[in-house]
Amino acid sequence: MRLKSGIFLVLLLATFLGLGECFWPWPFTKKHRSNEPPPPPPPEPKLSPVIFVPGDGGSQMDARLNKSSAPYLICQKTHDWYNLWLDLEQLVIPMVYCWIDNVKLYYDKVTRTTHNTPGVETRIPGWGNPEVVEWIDPTKNSAGAYFKDIANVLVDLGYVRKLNIHGAPYDFRKAPDENKQFFIDLKQLVEDTYEANNQSAVTFITHSMGSPMTLVFLQQQTVVWKAKYIKRMISLAGAWAGSFKAVKVFAMGDDLDSFALSAKILKAEQISHPSTAWLLPSPLFWKPSEVLATTPSRNYTMAQLKEFFNDIDYMTGWEMRKDTIKYSRNFSPPDVELHCLYGDGIDTVERLQYKKSAIAGETPKLIMGLGDGTVNQRSLRACQYWAGYTSSPINTLALQGVDHMHILSNPDVLKYVRTVMQQP
Repeated sequence: MRLKSGIFLVLLLATFLGLGECFWPWPFTKKHRSNEPPPPPPPEPKLSPVIFVPGDGGSQMDARLNKSSAPYLICQKTHDWYNLWLDLEQLVIPMVYCWIDNVKLYYDKVTRTTHNTPGVETRIPGWGNPEVVEWIDPTKNSAGAYFKDIANVLVDLGYVRKLNIHGAPYDFRKAPDENKQFFIDLKQLVEDTYEANNQSAVTFITHSMGSPMTLVFLQQQTVVWKAKYIKRMISLAGAWAGSFKAVKVFAMGDDLDSFALSAKILKAEQISHPSTAWLLPSPLFWKPSEVLATTPSRNYTMAQLKEFFNDIDYMTGWEMRKDTIKYSRNFSPPDVELHCLYGDGIDTVERLQYKKSAIAGETPKLIMGLGDGTVNQRSLRACQYWAGYTSSPINTLALQGVDHMHILSNPDVLKYVRTVMQQP
């Protein structure tokens, strides 16, 4: 005990004599040595703010009705603003027929644009709000969950919704040529988000059709602008080069993987969308000689797509293809850091096989290849093409057995996003 007491007295005396820094930690003695202020705390790492860009069907949509007629007596002709997409209660027979009439588009060959059913007004709610793309169904029905798991990962990292997490919803029925205002608004959102977050560059997290939509946007910007405002892009299941599923939709519709819905019923609405024509297979990744559909008497190749549309009796599809093909033919790189994640190894339609030579109104057999169940493998992998054409880093990750929608909640994807977003 005497030894310990002696040591204590020595240390105490040394402190008062100005010698304490020989024994005590630096912070304790700094004030006694000089009048210099304490060093400032290390700056907190900047969080790259995030903007979600959804894919086809990935935005909420409201409608207001003032129609002079309706297809069925059960259908309302007038209604103030209400949720049109995605309201699951409307997607059941017989209400689905009313829904189709309200959501489908009509193509004008003169203006080369589309419009709603007369008396139907639509709007895309929640610009900048991430919740409208976290949940496609505003009632937050589990079936309408979209970016919500990724948003929750970001919140766990310290992100705050509407501050450094934003959503960029748009009218997914239309292709880039009819979404020009979206690109203007998106540029403003990026710049505003950058300024509101200590001039931190933005990260895009995109899904499906949202990836080529963001690519079109980035192709419109200068290299200097992108270097200042864009940190990176994380693409999930990007339909970079389109998808053969769009051919299938024009031929027979799609049931949205629901046993309660009929592809033939939904077809009238689905084929009216220019975005479906834009998502047809890209001529840069499908050869002109590749067969799209077979019949007992002939084959339809990529080079004969016009004939295919003629024979399914829907030349409007071909007209919309002509309007949107310019976007498919421009495959210049985004020139930003890119993380390209996609599912693989799942049966994905790649060809149609008809039993009859007359194909209009017929339901073909689906010949399968590989992809994520919605987008073909070659389109998902198309991001690898840029490796030799850009100095920006490109990282790819293929996830075996992960389908087109479940990639948004896949644990490996969530872990990947967390890791990337923690990087300085």
